[in-house]
Amino acid sequence: MAARVGGPPLVEILTLAQRRLVQGLAAVLGEERCTVDQWRVLRALADDAGRPMGELSQGLLIPHASLTRLVDALADDGWVYRRQSDTDRRSIRVHLSRRGRDRLTRLDALAAAHESALRAAVGTGGAGGLGALVAHLAADPGARA
Repeated sequence: MAARVGGPPLVEILTLAQRRLVQGLAAVLGEERCTVDQWRVLRALADDAGRPMGELSQGLLIPHASLTRLVDALADDGWVYRRQSDTDRRSIRVHLSRRGRDRLTRLDALAAAHESALRAAVGTGGAGGLGALVAHLAADPGARA
């Protein structure tokens, strides 16, 4: 295979970086027997409003079937609970339990320490610029073109 002029594509670089970062975070969260996606679900529920499964699936970019398994496991552990929507009886909302909130506080502290170590390794200026660029790419529908 011929080498690309200018290095690997941006998508490949971002994918490799994302996978390495997730591996590091997964190791940290794994100490508390939590996966990265479970932590992401808990964080999405932290505002106490509860979320419909479809909204969680779209917002977290987790396929609905996978999200259902994640929420089932979180509910089995008592970290979340499901409640029928007050406005639409067909809709089930997922809420963070008190136990889940306590767990999220511990997980967020671990994730923050992990991120601080990453920022120290990259340098504050570099991390800020990189974070802004990646946030822009993640939010921009044109990035999918």
